[in-house]
Amino acid sequence: MSFQKAQDLLKLAHIAASRFHGITVKEIATEFSVNERTAQRMVFALKELYPSLKHTTDSERRRRWTLRETNRLGMQGIFEHELAALEMAIRRAEREGAPSEAASLQAVRDRLVAKLPTTEARRTEANAEAMLEVKGYACRPGPRVKTCPVHMSILTAALKGQFQLIMSYRGAQDAEPKKRIVEPYGLLLGTRHYLIARDPAKGDGFRRFRLDRIAKVEMTMIWFKKEKDFDLDAYAAQSFGSFHSDVEFTRVVWRFAPAAAATAREFVFHPRQEMVEQDDGGLIVAFEASGLVEMAWHLYQWGDAVEVIEPATLRDLVAGRQNDGICVLP
Repeated sequence: MSFQKAQDLLKLAHIAASRFHGITVKEIATEFSVNERTAQRMVFALKELYPSLKHTTDSERRRRWTLRETNRLGMQGIFEHELAALEMAIRRAEREGAPSEAASLQAVRDRLVAKLPTTEARRTEANAEAMLEVKGYACRPGPRVKTCPVHMSILTAALKGQFQLIMSYRGAQDAEPKKRIVEPYGLLLGTRHYLIARDPAKGDGFRRFRLDRIAKVEMTMIWFKKEKDFDLDAYAAQSFGSFHSDVEFTRVVWRFAPAAAATAREFVFHPRQEMVEQDDGGLIVAFEASGLVEMAWHLYQWGDAVEVIEPATLRDLVAGRQNDGICVLP
């Protein structure tokens, strides 16, 4: 057996042990990029190593393989690149103002390292730290607004429990913070962080509350029933960035010059974007969203390599501000 096949079997053992409903031959084929015949042979080989490998038949009459003999799996330990990936996730969460997620990841990391022998734990941690230094532990550069960790933990707890919040919040037109009782639905993390919530006193619509404008927040024990059809991803897709306005929501069409098309193809400007290749090598990008000012800020980075076709309002915003001296694309 080759080293690669041995590694694949170990990986398959972990998958079969970690998925409660098991894994099918077809899923194995997809996971390892092999045909189903090879996937079947992998199952037979795994059963020789782990006699406790069992299968059940699901509602679609497919065999789902599960492994409950997990005591020997722990012998594999944890790899430096896996520990480094956990560390990177912890640091990202900390930087992006998600302390509860950072704490949860830290707890998982500590439990994994605690199971290692002392000498191996020191070596693994040292190597993982070296990997982070080499990679610069991927981060999101640029300015961002500070977020209160205490507020974030309260918001996270309320989101999990579906409890109403009492906030002291200063809106854009408010001279002083005002008391609001809201039903939290989600968080949008970006340059500015937003709480997506419903304010029953203002109607049934969803509103965005900037976290940096929350002066005080506390969680009540008043449970509310969430709207079952609410989709945070779909809601976020209504905007180009963090800002949203129903009035601004419109079709957006940009044309990138041939010289910038290759770079533009690598971008996901919007989760529902459409890209159309042009005969001259240019690229058309179209989507629907609001947030025209944020779009204008982004387009400035492209200099005169992009043309706004729609809407006219955005075209007017960038008119005269597209610098042909910008020769380094985003």
